[in-house]
Amino acid sequence: MLRLAGGEFLMGSDDPRAYPEDGEGPVHRVRVDPFLISPTAVSNAEFAEFVEATGYRTDAERFGWSFVFGGLLPDDFPPTRGVAAAPWWRQVEGADWRHPYGPQSDLDGLEDHPVVHVSWHDAAAYCAWAGLRLPTEAEWEYAARGGLTGCAFPWGDELEPGGKHRMNVWQGTFPRHNTMDDGWLGTCPVREYEPNGFGLYNTTGNVWEWCHDWFDPTYYLRRVSDNPRGPAGGMLRAARGGSYLCHESYCRRYRVSARQGLTPDSSMGNTGFRVAADV
Repeated sequence: MLRLAGGEFLMGSDDPRAYPEDGEGPVHRVRVDPFLISPTAVSNAEFAEFVEATGYRTDAERFGWSFVFGGLLPDDFPPTRGVAAAPWWRQVEGADWRHPYGPQSDLDGLEDHPVVHVSWHDAAAYCAWAGLRLPTEAEWEYAARGGLTGCAFPWGDELEPGGKHRMNVWQGTFPRHNTMDDGWLGTCPVREYEPNGFGLYNTTGNVWEWCHDWFDPTYYLRRVSDNPRGPAGGMLRAARGGSYLCHESYCRRYRVSARQGLTPDSSMGNTGFRVAADV
């Protein structure tokens, strides 16, 4: 765990790349107390320790299915129901954290990749077992920025400085063709790429990360001095950081200020979490 000093920082974005409908703005000054946060998302190996110790069953395991990106399924995989607004997501029976690409897959070689197909409930259960908690959105963004102010990415404002990939996102034409110029089609290891100025890895791209907070896209317009810590006009939980499926053509949410809301029982192949604790 990394100990961060906290203090005041400018949260959110009014940049043209931001999504006002997600409530990224207005930019506002927030103070966070000192806290601890993990340098990486929780890995498959770490989550396996939790499951072995507790016998926990994730929401996806109890439901019997989860959403898998169609491009990760075998060419001969039988047709399954998709999501109307995002047909690249396929409802796959037997997909869960142990079988990230469907029942024919396993975790061989993915031990150091982030655990996926975990809901907010699953992440909270892991935290309770480990004596930790999920970070608030303010803590998450403060940590993700790595000490920089107003930048789009953990390293600055240029997507690929010097032509070098700094995160795991989609390259090519989404969703039909991924050139994999960064070396990855799905998730990458939790310590891939260079850490930010605070020592955190992959705070943009790779997987969305659950936060403690309820999600309300109007919250910063109404109260700009802190973050929601309880139900705020909806039943969604906040997630941060974007994922390996983000692409400029349809989803620029691979930035430190980007956010989205998901139902707490949501489970899909590009969502994980990292942990935090009070000092």
